[in-house]
Amino acid sequence: MAKDTKQTEQREQLQHIIEQLQKDFSSYNAQQESIEAHEFAEAVLIQGMVEGNVTPKVMLVALADGHWGTVADTAKFDEFAYTLLQDVTTEWPVFAVVKDSSNQAILSLFGSDGSTGTHTVDKLPALEEMRSFERLERDPTFRWSMKIYTRLMQRFDAFHENVYRVTKDKVNDKNDIIEEVAKLLFLESFRIYHKDISFADRHGKTHLFADVFNTAYVREHGDTAVEQIKDAFNTFKAHPDYIVISDDGAKNAIFSDEVHLRLANPKNFEDLLDAIQNLGELTTNDGKVLKSQGTLGDVSGDLLGRVFDVFLRANFESKGGLGVYLTPNPVKQAMVEMAIHDLSGDDAFMARFSNGDFRFCDPTCGSFGFGSVALSQFDHLIDTQLVGLSDAEKQNLKQKIRDESLVGADAAPRMVMLARVNMALQGAPKAKIFYTDNSLTAPALKPCSFDLICTNPPFGTPKFGSDKKGNESKKTYEANMEQILGGFRPAEKTVDSYNAYYDSVKMRWEDTGPLELDADGNPKWAGYRTDLRRVGGTDKKPLYGLFSTVSGLALGSKPDNKGFWKPVGANIDPAVLFIDRCLQLLKPGGRLFIVLPDGVLCNSGDRYVREYIMGKKDEQTGEFVGGKAIVKAVISLPSDTFKLSGTGAKTSILYLQKRAANPEKPEEFLAEPQTDVFMAVANTLGYLVKNNIEDYNAGVTNDLDTIVNAYKRGV
Repeated sequence: MAKDTKQTEQREQLQHIIEQLQKDFSSYNAQQESIEAHEFAEAVLIQGMVEGNVTPKVMLVALADGHWGTVADTAKFDEFAYTLLQDVTTEWPVFAVVKDSSNQAILSLFGSDGSTGTHTVDKLPALEEMRSFERLERDPTFRWSMKIYTRLMQRFDAFHENVYRVTKDKVNDKNDIIEEVAKLLFLESFRIYHKDISFADRHGKTHLFADVFNTAYVREHGDTAVEQIKDAFNTFKAHPDYIVISDDGAKNAIFSDEVHLRLANPKNFEDLLDAIQNLGELTTNDGKVLKSQGTLGDVSGDLLGRVFDVFLRANFESKGGLGVYLTPNPVKQAMVEMAIHDLSGDDAFMARFSNGDFRFCDPTCGSFGFGSVALSQFDHLIDTQLVGLSDAEKQNLKQKIRDESLVGADAAPRMVMLARVNMALQGAPKAKIFYTDNSLTAPALKPCSFDLICTNPPFGTPKFGSDKKGNESKKTYEANMEQILGGFRPAEKTVDSYNAYYDSVKMRWEDTGPLELDADGNPKWAGYRTDLRRVGGTDKKPLYGLFSTVSGLALGSKPDNKGFWKPVGANIDPAVLFIDRCLQLLKPGGRLFIVLPDGVLCNSGDRYVREYIMGKKDEQTGEFVGGKAIVKAVISLPSDTFKLSGTGAKTSILYLQKRAANPEKPEEFLAEPQTDVFMAVANTLGYLVKNNIEDYNAGVTNDLDTIVNAYKRGV
């Protein structure tokens, strides 16, 4: 009886909350539709009317106390929203307003605004603006995709937990399991897109891959089937469809020759293949059966990419000494959303974009999470802004972007592999993502090549022990850093002198001696072009001044108290070098969003970095003179943003726009004015880190939603 009374009280409370929401959003009074009651929620769909036409739907949700984590963790909310809506036969909503006794949030659902998946927003669009939001039903199989999305989320997590806790199966840690899932997803792409492909096993016998790579075959043949699948992987990993050519002409496979499938337990193969293959009938939103068995190839691309991203972030362990920091989704979303907002209002960019003549890059890409978010936003930009294109032209442009416009690099082979698989799941197996020892010196990343860079580079100098091993590690690190720094400034080298600078009078590069040349006598990487020009001194003690150029570098040096630039030591924060490198990689007018430690933005010792970026202020005119970029925005992030990755460093998002080039002297910058800088502080990102877990039940807001919307409104 007590239980029944409690349930009755909860239901009455939920009804009260719904009534309050209906009052708060009374302008949506044209139509209302009830949704079947949920165990801990009650919901209705509402619509407004504008000029005789109903708006897209909004879902009002009353939530019982104790379940707020379902809202704050938007990946969980996707599953929850699908549960609420799965029996709704009419059009699905594009926004939801969720409320319990002490919290309220507004969410944009399922990427309906061009985002990657569901995310919170600071307010519901005005009634007139709602008409501009596209119906979710533009994808005729969207509801089926949502069902598969929620299923894959659950099955991947269950598989990961089972292997990690129970079967182990020749893997060392959580990250090994993620890698094995990625390998089998890679193989699944062959089953889907290369239907008649065959392979030879280790005994020389030829098999049709589709006959071997399925749950029933593995169940029947056990270890033999596993051996054959491993043979197929070793054959297909070098398939030309999955080889990309970077800008330096190098060919890059997803997997190296040394990488093989580790899993050996047939039951694990059965479980994972069942999860990704037995997806049931593919149906339209109105229930029509299109084929008896759907595949991952039928799932909406951005949903499939979101499954992979959420699975990766939930299970990836960063504390391995590799400095791999997976950027939280709210940070990625905010950075890309601000970028797309500004780019969509840039007529010159949109003209290039409509032809596919633009490039995006993350030079320290990890799993290419920024690229995944950007790709979804690019698709939305095509659908909503390029109204003059036919559907076929839009589809061709989307594929051209996937094939030619996405570039990423990383120094961790595992992350490059995960990034490539991530993009392959979204129809971009040709995305130019490659391994490099160091993106600061990679020849494949060329100056003035990119319209937009979003990145979270490594920062901070490593800590070394005082013992023999620590001293040796420190010596190795400093030697490697010195080689990197050589491309940013004059340094000791194999010849008597080295000066590389752009002569703005002769309008050409002047080199007097190489630092390190390749077999053809050319500098080994594009960085061997500095912005430092000799301005005096002697041959033994030359003095250098800064002369900023569009494709130059200089931040391996810093000015002394007389303004002469001198080399810095190997203890420089790599983040400083990445600012310079990213600005070099951008086209004139290109945009950079970069996560930086706050010290670079605040410390007095790094003032020269800030002046290098935006120039020195002329006290008479108030203008900043001599800088490479215009500072557009600085957004402070919470101290626990990267806590799960093992660092509590205080960081901020810095948004820069590279200055335009002088048409008459293309290596020189135009003197563009520094405009007002948008500044904001995010105290929380929708979760708190407790016991090494992102706790979404804490009831905290994602401040970046409010900040991004304020930026877009010009507040």
